[in-house]
Amino acid sequence: MGKRAGGKSILANFGSFSQPDTAVPDVPGADAGPMVAQPLARVGAGVIGATQRSLTELREERDRLKALVDAGGGVDIDPKLIDPSPFPDRLPDDDDLEFAALKTLISEEGQKVPIQVRRHPSHEGRYQVVYGHRRWRAASDLGIKVKATVLALSDVELVVAQGIENAARQDLSWVERALFAKRMDDAGIRSRDVRAALSVDDPELARFRAVSRALPVEIIEAIGRAPKVGRPRWTALADAIGNDTSALDRVRKALSDDKVSALPSDERFKAALAAVTPPVARPRREMKLRSPAGRVVGKAMFSNDDVRLSVASGHGQAFSDFLEGELPGLMERFFAREGEA
Repeated sequence: MGKRAGGKSILANFGSFSQPDTAVPDVPGADAGPMVAQPLARVGAGVIGATQRSLTELREERDRLKALVDAGGGVDIDPKLIDPSPFPDRLPDDDDLEFAALKTLISEEGQKVPIQVRRHPSHEGRYQVVYGHRRWRAASDLGIKVKATVLALSDVELVVAQGIENAARQDLSWVERALFAKRMDDAGIRSRDVRAALSVDDPELARFRAVSRALPVEIIEAIGRAPKVGRPRWTALADAIGNDTSALDRVRKALSDDKVSALPSDERFKAALAAVTPPVARPRREMKLRSPAGRVVGKAMFSNDDVRLSVASGHGQAFSDFLEGELPGLMERFFAREGEA
C-alpha cells in the first residue's frame, strides 16, 4: 500500500486521534489544551522510511500517547460496535484463568487502560481493535461499555502498531508470529511493512513464511500457541510434512484423537511431531525367564518388530498351553491401555 492521501506518515497517523461524536477531554495538568498529538518530523522515503529509526520513533510515540490516555483520555463505546482486528495475531490460550482474573479486576476496579481502535473502513459506525482484544472481550462478557481511544490508521499502520504493541509485551509465541506474517501476506501487506510490524529481518521472515505455507492454518490452530516450542521444532514439523505426502494425514489423525486434543498446546505439538517422526530403532533386548526359586527356565527376546519366547523342554508344552489361554486377556488389557475398545 502506498501513502495515505495527503502524504501523512505512520507517525502522524499514529498520533492522529479522533473521537466518535464527542470532544476529546483535556488532559489534567497539560499546558496546551486538548489531548492532540503534536506533529512529528516526517519519516523518510516510503511509509516506514529508515526502518530502525522509524520503529524507535513509533515506540516513543506509543508510550507518549499512552501517558496521555492514562491521564484521562478515551471514550466509552458499546463492545457490540467493535470488531476484532482484521489481522489476528493470537491463538486461543490453553486455559482462561488469566482472562477470568482480568474480568474480575475490571468488574471490581473498572477498566484502567483504554483499548485502541480505528473506525471500520467499510462499515459506518463500527470500529476495529488495534490492540486490547482481551479488555474488549472482558467488557463484552461483563455487559459494560469499553473505554477506547480512536486512532486514524491505514491497514499498514494498524499492523505496525499492533506488532509494536506485541513486541513490547513479548508474549506472542513463535508460531503466532508466523501466522501473523501469513495473514499480513494474504492481505497484500508489503514485505518491508511485515518486517516492521514483526521487528524481524529477511531470514526470519522467510522462516515464518516457510512454516506457515507448509502447515495448513487448521493444523496450526489445532495445535495452538505452543509457547515452549520454538523455531527449530516448528521448522522440523514443516519439513517433515513437506517431504512426505502422507505425513499431513498422520498429523490430522493424531490431533483428532480426543486424548491429544485435551492436552496443553505444547503437548499437542509433541503428538503432531511424533506422528511424522520415524521411530528410533532399538537394539534387540533379552530377558531371562526364572522360576520362583530363581532358576532360569527360558528367555524372552524383544525388538521393534517381534517378540520371541523360548522355554526349557521340561516346561515347554505346559507353558505354551498356559500362554494360549492368557493371551486374549493380555490383548484386552493392552488395547485398553492404548485407549482402543
